[in-house]
Amino acid sequence: MIRYMEELSPGEAAGIKKTIQDLFRQTCILQVKCDPVTLVQRDNPRYRILANHREFIADYLSVLDCELVHDPHEHIFRIRGEGMPVDRMTLTTTRIMLILKVIYRDKIMGEGLNATVTSLAEIREVGGSTNLLTRKLSLQEWQDALVMLKTHQIIELPGAIGSLEDDSPIYIYSTINIFCASAELGELVKSYTEAQEESEEFTSEESEETIYENVSE
Repeated sequence: MIRYMEELSPGEAAGIKKTIQDLFRQTCILQVKCDPVTLVQRDNPRYRILANHREFIADYLSVLDCELVHDPHEHIFRIRGEGMPVDRMTLTTTRIMLILKVIYRDKIMGEGLNATVTSLAEIREVGGSTNLLTRKLSLQEWQDALVMLKTHQIIELPGAIGSLEDDSPIYIYSTINIFCASAELGELVKSYTEAQEESEEFTSEESEETIYENVSE
């Protein structure tokens, strides 16, 4: 592994190191990302690095008890395994993620791939209609949830979270399909609306496993 890195240019080696760091921080790397200011889609250089050095990066991750997974349908690379760092996702954040999936599914079915933009106002509206949000969330709860979802490449936000308005565009990435597939989504939503403890916590990996295994396409 050391020899492989030594044979690369300093720029290429630095790019690989930063890409691996990003994988551990955000779980996945998308081929196309939205500019956080304009929400215009652009090619992601991190994805190209993964594609060009896939075998080396996979071998490196295997030493850390992690597996590099490529999803050609969703055009992403992601990691999984016991060596992954654990983030905690509150039940409120998980509910917001489910709301985003409902919005994403309905818009893809009704308006096509260019309609995956939502807003705080729409999230609250759908949350109320599905009973996933039955109370007014604090500003801190919104910020914590949006930061978590942005970090794991589920959404993209235009600018600072604290400056979001009700109608500010929030882009939903197709990675929402990894954390929550479409089949039996109604049953999954129902199970979360019946949860009794608002403070219960889940790890992001546990949430992915529970949702993905029980609601897989």
